[in-house]
Amino acid sequence: MMEDERMNASGSNDRTRPLGRTGIMVTPIGLGAWQFSEGKGGARGSWKSLTPEGTDEIVKTALDGGINWFDTAELYGFGRSERGLSRALQRAGKANGDVVIATKWNPILRTARSITNTVEKRLDCLKPFSIDLHQVHFPASFSSIKSEMLAMADLIESGKIRSAGVSNFSAEQMRRAHKTLVSRGCVLASNQVKYSILDRRIEKNGILDTARELGITIIAYSPLEMGLLSGKFHEDPSVLQSRPIARRMRLRRIVEKSRPLITTLEEIAQAHDVSVSQVALNWLVNFHGEAVVTIPGATKARHARESAGAMSFALSKDEKERIDEMSREFC
Repeated sequence: MMEDERMNASGSNDRTRPLGRTGIMVTPIGLGAWQFSEGKGGARGSWKSLTPEGTDEIVKTALDGGINWFDTAELYGFGRSERGLSRALQRAGKANGDVVIATKWNPILRTARSITNTVEKRLDCLKPFSIDLHQVHFPASFSSIKSEMLAMADLIESGKIRSAGVSNFSAEQMRRAHKTLVSRGCVLASNQVKYSILDRRIEKNGILDTARELGITIIAYSPLEMGLLSGKFHEDPSVLQSRPIARRMRLRRIVEKSRPLITTLEEIAQAHDVSVSQVALNWLVNFHGEAVVTIPGATKARHARESAGAMSFALSKDEKERIDEMSREFC
């Protein structure tokens, strides 16, 4: 399939924006698939296991809301998330090329050679969907960043993947990855990092500035701070008790500190007849132009519907600046 045909099939429209300088077009909001891990791997203690029917419904709801891309990973249940995502997309009537798929290589106790050796497994789990973005999950392998990016470039040249990205890389690590890929005629598409209104560290540590300088897209994960930016825990702190212990401990520390910001988001949400979560997502993907996209997860179909709906309204300049001012303490 030709590149321009592939872009159109992936939902290129006035809602999409470039993924770095790859030519791939994605909606500002995608869907994170960590929750599809069936309670295995890194999901243990954070997410309850979803049924296949629940996963199918979430993915279909995201598609119906206009979302055109999905982010998964080898570590998300060691293939379970990838297989669940593929099944759900097929049941929703999607074929290869209709959506954009991102996954990640697990670097733990591995060398860069593993990137090449494991790509067929990733493709098998995602079958019949190909890999549009393959990312190094974090900088923790036994190999150098240069070796990892050379392996990614080999996969791009062989047609195994369309583009390469990284996750949890510092500004300096991004530069090294970018330099190596450029030497092979490729580009670094993205850096997936934690970023939300309650965690704005990338604005101070050089990651965001470096990404904008090099034309690299920031993919923000945990954009709603595991539900904290919905306001539900501020309204009723007892709800925390129903959450898995790992999430409960992380959320409890910041509920009261963030209460004034949540009040501001509630006022803006009421003015637009939307939810607090939708205001938080809308700000995140628009405050810095097209530099940031995000991948909120979902454990229920209504979560995916709400995330997609965050693309349907526009915050005013004053509203964006007000949120900026109220959340600066979280930089």
